Amino acid sequence: QVQLVESGGGLVQAGGSLRLSCAASGRSFSSYVMGWFRQAPGKERDVVAAISRGGSNTDYADTVKGRFTISRDNAKSTVYLQMNSLKPEDTAVYYCAATDAWGFDFSDSLKYDYWGQGTQVTVSS
Repeated sequence: QVQLVESGGGLVQAGGSLRLSCAASGRSFSSYVMGWFRQAPGKERDVVAAISRGGSNTDYADTVKGRFTISRDNAKSTVYLQMNSLKPEDTAVYYCAATDAWGFDFSDSLKYDYWGQGTQVTVSS
């Protein structure tokens, strides 16, 4: 089991950048695939990015490719989301999540067993 705490959200102008962090406590952080999801008011929760256990493989939603970068530091039990060229459409609560599943669609939120409390990202126009 693992507990997740996000930080780094805030208010930023369009075109700006933010770096989100997700700190994990508990055992065996490197045994989990980690993902970032977001949920805007009135919308469903959607995947943003995911990263493999060792950090060598990453996947991104089409809407953020080229702008966002997911990374992890297993020694620090932390996963990051660097967000550049932010747009108003990126405004949402951002959640990190963890799963010990294998052979799944990274975008399937139902496969993730552990979730953080979320951090608000607001991009003004």
